[in-house]
Amino acid sequence: MTAMIICHCNVLTDRQIRDAIRAGARRPSDTYAACGCRAQCGACAAEMRDLIRAGFAAPTDK
Repeated sequence: MTAMIICHCNVLTDRQIRDAIRAGARRPSDTYAACGCRAQCGACAAEMRDLIRAGFAAPTDK
């Protein structure tokens, strides 16, 4: 499956964001930090929050 770019300023993909969420990111700022960047224009923050919420709702493999 092809990765989708969520943050165009930092070229962050949905895969990178999901990895950050699995590693403990709970806010967009956590996600940026986990990916080694910071917010630029903020247009992706709503999509990141949706992915974070979906990550919390998803069943875990543990």
